[in-house]
Amino acid sequence: MLNFLKQVGDYAKETVQAAKYIGQGLSVTFDHMKRRPVTVQYPYEKLIPSERYRGRIHFEFDKCIACEVCVRVCPINLPVVDWTFDKATKKKTLDHYSIDFGVCIFCGNCVEYCPTNCLSMTEEYELAAYDRHELNYDNVALGRLPYKVTDDPMVTPMRELAYLPKGVMDPHELPEGSRRAGKLPQEILEELEASKPATTEQDAD
Repeated sequence: MLNFLKQVGDYAKETVQAAKYIGQGLSVTFDHMKRRPVTVQYPYEKLIPSERYRGRIHFEFDKCIACEVCVRVCPINLPVVDWTFDKATKKKTLDHYSIDFGVCIFCGNCVEYCPTNCLSMTEEYELAAYDRHELNYDNVALGRLPYKVTDDPMVTPMRELAYLPKGVMDPHELPEGSRRAGKLPQEILEELEASKPATTEQDAD
């Protein structure tokens, strides 16, 4: 009888301890439920990089004098500069220029030390590719104008911390009813459906 009561007591203690642990875990869950989402609804929303953001490098072929300063200041000697010497003008003629962004560390040394300012950092950060060789940009790809998030009408541009209400820097204990900037994908689809012209019977005929 005493052994049975002891087993019942131990079982009750274990049950109380398990309930305590479950309560602690749920308290963390409920605490996170009060917070605002810190994710961006990509690709419907995109962050606007800062003014000094070091993104894809833009190259202007006509300004390059093939001095190879960018190669010498690069920590990994990355830019590939192919040139030929013109004996008539006694100057270098640039034939080909390429940068492999799969290896580039985006330090910006080539941009800073370029004597003719033919290199510049852009705000383009979408450089994903299925093949690593596609990240090797030649002078034609480098000369492409950078893509700006603010120019796409289907994308909501967002600054950093734009998912929080104005003036709020802490995602905890936000004012009731506040929501982050931008629209959810469902809201965008609803607006697109509402903006479509209603099909009449005459149009159907």
